[in-house]
Amino acid sequence: MTESRAFWSVEHEQGQPDLFVCMKCLSEVFRSQLPAEGCPTCGSFSSYEAFTLEDIQQWGTEELIHKAQRLSVTCSRSENETSPSSEIEESPS
Repeated sequence: MTESRAFWSVEHEQGQPDLFVCMKCLSEVFRSQLPAEGCPTCGSFSSYEAFTLEDIQQWGTEELIHKAQRLSVTCSRSENETSPSSEIEESPS
């Protein structure tokens, strides 16, 4: 049986940290969303703080850093697939 989780999305401005770390257990990280049923590891609901990937790389465990990197790579791929190409082709006049 596949377990599905409900998430609350978290709005943030461009350039603001979008990786949310559970500060109670320091082992879960989510990008732009928080689990509605609490942290899957410790069950905490309100102990999340926003960080950048660079911040997490300075103090996080190897496992936490790996999770944050995966989220960042997945996000980059999604944005590249959905955003229009930055190159504009000019037609000959």
